[in-house]
Amino acid sequence: MDVTNPAALVPAAPETVSWIREPDELDRWIAEGKGEPLALDTEFERVNTFYPIPGLVQLGLGESFCLVDPAVAEASEGFRRILTDPDVPKLLYAMSEDLELFRHWLQLEPEGLVDLQIGAALAGAGFSVGYARLVETLFGETLDKSATRSDWVSRPLSEAQERYALDDVRFLVPMYHWVMAKLRERGLEEALLEESTRFSRELAAQDDPDNHYLKLRGGWTLSRQQQGVLRDLVRWREHESRHRDRPRGRVVADPLLIAIAQELPKSVRELSSIQGVPSAVVRRYGDKIIELVANAASADNSGIETITPPLSRDQQMFYKQVKRQMVQAAEARDIPVELLAPRKRLEAVVSQRDLSAGLFDEGWRQETLAPVREQIEELLTS
Repeated sequence: MDVTNPAALVPAAPETVSWIREPDELDRWIAEGKGEPLALDTEFERVNTFYPIPGLVQLGLGESFCLVDPAVAEASEGFRRILTDPDVPKLLYAMSEDLELFRHWLQLEPEGLVDLQIGAALAGAGFSVGYARLVETLFGETLDKSATRSDWVSRPLSEAQERYALDDVRFLVPMYHWVMAKLRERGLEEALLEESTRFSRELAAQDDPDNHYLKLRGGWTLSRQQQGVLRDLVRWREHESRHRDRPRGRVVADPLLIAIAQELPKSVRELSSIQGVPSAVVRRYGDKIIELVANAASADNSGIETITPPLSRDQQMFYKQVKRQMVQAAEARDIPVELLAPRKRLEAVVSQRDLSAGLFDEGWRQETLAPVREQIEELLTS
């Protein structure tokens, strides 16, 4: 396999688009491709709903590609099985939205994930490179993106939509071979699976309603007791959004929840007087919000995890010093510093003065930082 000429790895676009119309047909197709990595992508709609609405599943095994309606994929035991088989690589590109779809639509967590956007970054192609751009760089083909924003739920799909959808999986296997060859040269083969798995688990943790309040960074100024109120308000809003299948902001927007937690209204009248709270929210949820505020405000919130505040001026200066060492280590291995040291992880290190706070003491990050670890440790203990 000549990975020095990536274009030679790409299978020709099929003359006709293949659809799989029955679950047992999909089961057979998957069984026939045993031993091959699964190229995988989805199309969905998400405008006025909390949950993404599945519109299409695109699959590739070897040089065989197919399009599958969501109802067929959902009913296929073979599809569910291969998604959760850790021994079969599932090749995706920028996989966060696909994983959210699988989690809510199929109620499962895929295993054996390989995010080739992460792989491309580890291979030296740059940080957060778009799929179409990487396809053009590696394979010299320009993708038609005119169908990107089209309706994927209605049927029939146009020929342009079908071709667009197939192109989203047609290049994943050759891209995978190119990435893995580069990573072998760099000694980073395990890093791709490690990072893809970690990213998947972090996404799943963010989906926990009990912890979602920590994402409302603007709430850091609230007292610990007020943040306890915010936690309960956000948890309630998460459940209400899911129950009604409405976007979070269409139920109660983040800034309003922070304002309510700050003001601690004791009555519906006080709630309605908070600037920006719509009368519709007061009418529909007023009594419930007041009940939540009263219970959370009187509870023992001393043990809750608080929202991370922004770095102080001194911490920002220290952050820059530590990041310079991270940049040096990243450049030595031709890895984007944004991948090696994401801002939130680096902020945790600076705040706690501990490399383990950002998970820099394990896996490929530990190995990559080895040449500058002593200098970083000196900074942390100074």
